[in-house]
Amino acid sequence: MKAALLRLKDEALAKLEGAQTKEDLATLKSLYLGKKGELKKVLTSLGTIPPTERAALGKVANEVQDSLLDEIARKEQTIGEGLKAQALNTSIDTSVPGRSHRLGSVHPLVQTSEVIFDVLKKLGFCKAQGPEIEHDFYNFAALNMPKNHPARDMQDTFYITDDILLRTHTSSVQIRAMLSQKEPPLKVMSWGRVYRRDDDVTHSPMFNQIEGLYVDEHCSLADLKGTLSAFAAGVFSKDAKIRMRPSYFPFTEPSMEVDVSCFACAADLSCRLCKGSGWIEILGAGMVDPEVFIACGYDPERFRGFAFGMGVERIAMLRYGIPDIRLFYENDLRFLRQF
Repeated sequence: MKAALLRLKDEALAKLEGAQTKEDLATLKSLYLGKKGELKKVLTSLGTIPPTERAALGKVANEVQDSLLDEIARKEQTIGEGLKAQALNTSIDTSVPGRSHRLGSVHPLVQTSEVIFDVLKKLGFCKAQGPEIEHDFYNFAALNMPKNHPARDMQDTFYITDDILLRTHTSSVQIRAMLSQKEPPLKVMSWGRVYRRDDDVTHSPMFNQIEGLYVDEHCSLADLKGTLSAFAAGVFSKDAKIRMRPSYFPFTEPSMEVDVSCFACAADLSCRLCKGSGWIEILGAGMVDPEVFIACGYDPERFRGFAFGMGVERIAMLRYGIPDIRLFYENDLRFLRQF
């Protein structure tokens, strides 16, 4: 047993002498002095030694352990001093620029959304969200578009089942908001991704939409015009004007398309935005149809409201002069770094 302990000591000291790094020392310490190390393995056989010899062997084992610990401490000090000397002798050119990390930027669609949110928040609208996978009732039926209604042809889109689909507009969030709040006044802006079967330079099968809804006892078309005038001034230019043209939406009556005065020219025939008309279409709007109030449990004789909605991509294309909607989704860094 004593010979085995001395052999173990000589073997460990030889290996410690050749250690070059602190990692080497840690490995050797674990190998020889760890809980499952070589020294422990030798000492497990002490039980087979006569009691009269155990004390002497225990003393030898402690001496071996102390000797190895001292050598490890000495070697650690030597390695540490060597590293310190190496660092002092290494010249550092402090004039060399440090490594910089490229930072990302806010996507132009997010920038545009934040501008719209900020303007609508100042006008008293609160954010509301709903699921992108929507039930037919919220997406169509409650918005005055029952099954087989011809107005669905404009928006019939990606169905999962006969009654479950990817929402075609965030108007479904307005229905959910009215159903959750039994008594107006109600003033919300719904936002998120919507899906339709479109795919060209100005349309995408997936795009972002923001809509506003205001319901109260004395809401009028004048309130809608004032709201949209303030919206145009906040998003485009403080001198922006709006005009309303009659249109059709199944969930509003009367309905209208809303144009903003061209902020790039003064009715110049060569203007690519307004084509010389002096006006640019930006959104659709109207007074909420009484049938929508009935579907949501609101008294149409008592309450009135207006709604409006826009595609974020269209607003961003106008603000930044972007010709192709698909640029927003290609993740081309040459495009995104411009913003």
